[in-house]
Order: sequence, then structure tokens, then C-alpha cells
Amino acid sequence: MTAAGHRIAQAPDDERPRDAGAGALRRLAPPARRFLAHRKGVLVRLALWSLAESGQAFLVGYGVARSVDEGFLAGDPVRGLLWLGVALVAVLSGAPVVRGVFAQLAGVTEPLRDGLVRRAVDRSMARAAPGGPGRADRAAVSRLTNQVEIARDSFAGLVLTLRSFVFTAAGALLGLLSLHPALLVVVLPPLAAGLALFLVTLRPMATAQRRALAADEALGDHAARARAALRDLTACGTGPGVERRGADLVAEAAAAARALAGWAAVRTAALGVAGHLPVLALLVAVDWLRGRGVSAGALLGAFTYLVQSLLPALHTLMTALGAAGSRLLVVLDRILGQEQEQEQEQEQEQEQEPKRGRKPEPSTTGAPGAATVAAGVAIPVPAVELRSVTLSYGVRAEPVLDSLDLRVAPGEHLAVVGPSGIGKSTLTRLVAGTLGPSRGEVRVAGRVVTGRPAAELAALRVLVPQEAYVFSGTVGDNLAYLRTDACRDDLDAAVGAFGLRALVERLGGLGGTVRPAELSPGERQLIALVRAHLSPAPLLLLDEATCHLDPASEARAEENLARRPGTLLVVAHRLSSAVRADRTLVLDGVRAECGTHDELLSRSPLYRDLTGHWHVGPPRRP
Repeated sequence: MTAAGHRIAQAPDDERPRDAGAGALRRLAPPARRFLAHRKGVLVRLALWSLAESGQAFLVGYGVARSVDEGFLAGDPVRGLLWLGVALVAVLSGAPVVRGVFAQLAGVTEPLRDGLVRRAVDRSMARAAPGGPGRADRAAVSRLTNQVEIARDSFAGLVLTLRSFVFTAAGALLGLLSLHPALLVVVLPPLAAGLALFLVTLRPMATAQRRALAADEALGDHAARARAALRDLTACGTGPGVERRGADLVAEAAAAARALAGWAAVRTAALGVAGHLPVLALLVAVDWLRGRGVSAGALLGAFTYLVQSLLPALHTLMTALGAAGSRLLVVLDRILGQEQEQEQEQEQEQEQEPKRGRKPEPSTTGAPGAATVAAGVAIPVPAVELRSVTLSYGVRAEPVLDSLDLRVAPGEHLAVVGPSGIGKSTLTRLVAGTLGPSRGEVRVAGRVVTGRPAAELAALRVLVPQEAYVFSGTVGDNLAYLRTDACRDDLDAAVGAFGLRALVERLGGLGGTVRPAELSPGERQLIALVRAHLSPAPLLLLDEATCHLDPASEARAEENLARRPGTLLVVAHRLSSAVRADRTLVLDGVRAECGTHDELLSRSPLYRDLTGHWHVGPPRRP
């Protein structure tokens, strides 16, 4: 078994950035169609307001052209002023149009945000639930706070700019055509060329945006996992490695940001081509246009369409598509598309992992402790069995337990020792079924405990933690809590065996009242140990459950529990527990060693050190 903190794993392949172009569009197209189909009324009202914007764009340039040709150049300044008044009214009408557009926009953007929040929360909770992968989804924080807001803002900007460009461009192009068809011949080619150059940059821009988001998630996840594993990192001396990994992630995030900035520069160049060449082309072609009957007013109207309507709308569109559009595509794909694929792959991997490299085994279904049959010989089912068990607190956190294999025979007394924070309590929680492994299987009496209902787990094992639980009630109720049919003789025998008679008499006998606050930690532990002794469960798990007892009381309790029918697994508080056990499991952060006391003295340097410290330690009370 390897120690926690040896390395911070690289992002798995299914979490690395993938192309955000056609594949993402294919994944997002069905939910996008369903989303828009449920909001037809809002979209229709939005289009009606946009038609007013199209008429506004048409009237501004047309009014300027007519004011010159039919008014000022024709010697009729009044008519010219009237046409300018028409253009002014069109400009002023923009305020109510914008207000109407924004009023309808909320009917599209807010449902999108609410739906994304629900999806992100549901998927994160499903992953953390006992029936799911059982691993924390730290990237969910980024999705809920940062990415959902990016999606809402980007979607709102995209709807506004696309709508504005379509209807404004329609009004402006219709105005150019009404002034003179030759104007379109000059304006459209550079406009289309700049727009085409811009569209070429969209796919690499989206890929760069995806890499930037993935780098941001990886960096945040690494920081969160490192903060949660500070104890393990310090114990194993692997802090410098984690620090180097953090520096690498910072460098990757910076490189992704630089790549994104580079493509933004290309987008800006394309914007310059589309935004300035049409005006220059119109200036160069003035003589050619005048020769084909284009009036001075039409030329001025064409410049007005370009400068006031068409080019600003194009500028806004290209900016939105290059920034908001790519961000929206990437974020939606990560929340709705890629996340689903990753979860499916993780679920398949978890289903297949226990089967890899393992020969088929005989069925162990049936009563707990039933024997399997191989080649005509009955083989007892192990009381506890761990098969390549790995446990990590986080998707890419360093394992606390790594590929641990362990078999405990029925009736065996096993002690677990090792430095603080090495994974001893984690091991008991895995065996108890209160914590699921990241990979591998944990079986008790032949049954997989992960995900099993609490009632079934209670019939298989009893877990006594370091902080013993007692409740307000009678002494008898506390002792018989796990075996309600225990008779008085059984209770009296257990009280005498564990040296609890003086405490019971002080509390008023088995019918006396227990007040937890009035008991010392050691007295609470003794009550919990008697309760576990009386339990019918075949497996007892003691997680430093005797740490508040003196050595003599601890020895008496463990000896009574070991004589009890069933299996005993003890996380040792003192090395004397390991000497009393049939075998001892040593967790040393590099590998796991399991054997008798004498075997471990010859094989495990850590066990020799721990035993030496025990021998030279301060004297203890008998």
C-alpha cells in the first residue's frame, strides 16, 4: 500500500480539453431545440420588437439621403429638415425598442440559468450519493458560481447581438438597395471577406476557451485537495511534490490564457478587416459610383448606413461570437454534455475495476460466514476481505489506502497499528460500510458492504469509535441497546467480566439512570464495550475504543472481546494490543505488512520502532 501524499494525479484523459466545435454543437443541439421550443411566445415577441429596430435602421440612412437629394441640394431646406426630422425620430425611437427587447430577454435567460443550476446540483449530488461514484465533485463549485453566470451572461449577450445584427443588417442592406444597387456591389465583398476570416477563428477560439476553463478547474481542484490533505502531506513529507504540481498547473493556466489572448488578437484583426474595408472601398469607388448615377445623397446615406448601423452591428456580433459565443458553447458542453459522458465512463470503470486481473470466484451469496466449495473442499468465507481497495478523498487526491488486500479469518483477532493519520480509522470505516472505496471491494462475511442498508450492516458488524456514545436512560437499556432480548443474567455476567460492577452500583443498578454528562470518557467507553460484547453481530470493530482506559482495564476488555464468538478488529491505542492479537496489520505509508508479533519484528522496521518506543516508554499503571 502506498502512502497518502506521494503524488497529485494528473487529470485523467476524459477530463482533458477536447475539441469544442462540431462535437459540442452535436451534443448541445437537442437540448437547445427543446429549450427554445418551450419559449416560442417569448421569441415571437422578441422578434416583433426587433422588427421595429430594423425599420429604425432603414429610416436613418434613407432620411439622410433624401434630405440631401430632395432638400438641401434641390434648394428646398425645409424638405431637407423634414427628412432629417424623420431620421431623428428613428434614432430617438431606439430607447423604447431597447426597453421592450430587454423585457422579453429575461424570459429566455433566467430559465436557462435556473436549469443549469439544477443540472449542476443534481449531478454533483448524484456523484456524492452512496449509489453514485462516491467521490466529491470539486469542480461543481466552479460550475455553480462561475460557469453558470458565464453561461447566462454569454447567452444574453449572444441573443441581443444576433437579433440586433440580423434585423439591423436587414434594414441597412434594404436601405442600400433602395438607394442604388451598385452600392451593394462595393460594400458586400469586403464585408463578407472580413466576416469569413472571423468565422475561421471561431473553432480554435472555442478550443482555447475550453482549455482555459479546464485549467481553471484543475487549479482550483488541486488547491482544494491539497488544503484538505495537509495532514497527510506533512506526515509523508510530500509537500514539495504537491507544490511543484501546483506550479505546473499555474503554468498551464497561464499558457491557456496566452493562447486565448492570441486568438483574440486574430479575431480583432478580422474585425478590423470587416469594419474598415467597406468604408475605404466606398471612398475609393466614389467616381465609379457617380458614373453609374449614384447621387451625392445616396453616397451620404450609404456612409450613414455603414457607420451608424451596419458596421457597429457587425462589430458587436463578431465580439459576441468570438468571446460570449465560444464561452457559452464550452460552458454548456461541460455542464450538459461532457459531464454526462465523464460520469458514464467513470461508472463503467467502477463496474469493471474489481473484475480486472482477477479470476472468477465461487459465489458467496447466502448466510454470513457461509463456506464456499472449491474442488470438493469447504473453504470458510473470510470474516473480512479487502480486494485491491483504494480510497481517495477527492477525484484526484492522493490515496489514503492504495490497492490494499486483506483477509481476516472468522474468529481471528487482528490489531491495526501505524502513525497518526495513516488511514487506520479510514480502514475501520470502510469495513463498517460507512465509507465507500474509490476502487475495489470490501466484504464482510462474504457480502459487499458498500451501499448496503443500515439494518443489514448492523447485523454484520458493530463499530465502536473513540468517542463512545451513551444516552439518557437506564443502565440496562444502554448495555442491551444492540441486543434487546438480553436477559438479566447475561447483563450481570458482562458487567462483572468488564469490571463495571462498581459503576453500575453507583448509578443505582441496571435500572438506574444514566446521565452521559456525569460519566468520565473511560466509563462511557466501558459501557460501549459491554454493549458491543453483547451484540449478536459476528464482527467487532474497535477504533481506539479503549484509549481512555488504563492498561489493565484495556487488557481485560480486549481479552473478553477476543473470547467472544466472532471476529475482532482493533485499531490499537497501545502496542500491547498488537501483542495480544493473533496478527497485526502495520500501515506505514509505503506498504502494508501483516503478520504475528514475531514475524513483524523481523520484517517491519516501523513495527520494531513502535515496539521499541513501547518498551522504553514511561511506566504505566498495572
